[in-house]
Amino acid sequence: MSPILKATLWMSGAIASFSTMAVAGREAGAELDTFEIMMYRSLIGVIVVVTLAGMTGTWRQINRDSLGTHVVRNLAHFTGQNLWFYAVTVIPLAQVFALEFTSPLWVIVLSPLILGERLTRVRALAAILGFIGILIVARPDMAGVNAGVVTAASSAIFFALTIMFTKRLTRSQSITCILFYLTTMQLAMGLVAAGYDGDIALPGAASLPYVVMIGIAGLLAHFCMTNALALAPATVVVPIDFVRLPAIAVIGMLLYSEPLELFVFLGAAIIFAGNYLNIWAETRQKA
Repeated sequence: MSPILKATLWMSGAIASFSTMAVAGREAGAELDTFEIMMYRSLIGVIVVVTLAGMTGTWRQINRDSLGTHVVRNLAHFTGQNLWFYAVTVIPLAQVFALEFTSPLWVIVLSPLILGERLTRVRALAAILGFIGILIVARPDMAGVNAGVVTAASSAIFFALTIMFTKRLTRSQSITCILFYLTTMQLAMGLVAAGYDGDIALPGAASLPYVVMIGIAGLLAHFCMTNALALAPATVVVPIDFVRLPAIAVIGMLLYSEPLELFVFLGAAIIFAGNYLNIWAETRQKA
C-alpha cells in the first residue's frame, strides 16, 4: 500500500470522526449546554490520555515547562470548541464546517504577531481569498448573519490561535505532555464554566452515548490527521480534508433535512483555494 493511499485511509477516519463529533454535539446539545459538553469531553480525554501514558510509559515526558503557554493554548481551544459546539446546534452543519476551514488562513494573518513569521504576498492573497469565501458563505445581510454564523466564524479564529500555540509547544514539549495538559486544563475550565451557577446537569440515558462519542471522536480525529500528515505532504492531505464539507452537507440533509446551498459550496471552494495556494507556495519554497 502506497503512503498516499495510507494517508487517504487515515483522513477517511478523520472525516468520519469530525462528522460524528458534529452530529453527536448537536444531539447532546438538546440536553446539555456547551460548557457541560466540553467538561464531559475533557473527562473522557483525561481517562484516555492517562491510560495510554501509563501503558506506554510516557509519564516522564509530562513536565511543568512552558506552563503559561499551555494555559493560553487551552484557553483558546476551550473558547473555540465551545463556540463550535454552539454553532452546530443553530446553523446548518455544512456552514459550520465551511467557516471552520478558515482557521489556516487566520494563522497566516496572526502568525506575524505571535510566531514572528513573515507575511508574504502569497500568504496575503490566500488570506484575502479566505475573507471573500467567508463573505460568500455567511452572506452578510439582515437574513444571513446570525449568532450561529458569528460563533462559527469566531471559533475559527480561536482554533487558529490554538494551532499557533501548539506549534510553539511542539518545539520543546512531547505529544503526551501537550495532550495531558489539553485534557486536564480543559476539564478544570469546563468544571468552572459549567458549575458557575451551581447546577451541572448529568447526561441522561439519551445523551450519554453522544457525550462518549464526542470524547472519543475528538481524540481520534486529531490522531488520524496527524498520522496522515506524517505519511503524505499537506498538499495531499488538505484537499482530502475538504471532503468533510460535502460529507457533512449530505449528513445534514439526511438527518436534519438541511438544504444543500450553492453559496456554502462556492464560498468553501474559494476558502480551499486560499488554503491550497498557501500550502503549494510553502512546499515549493522548501523544495
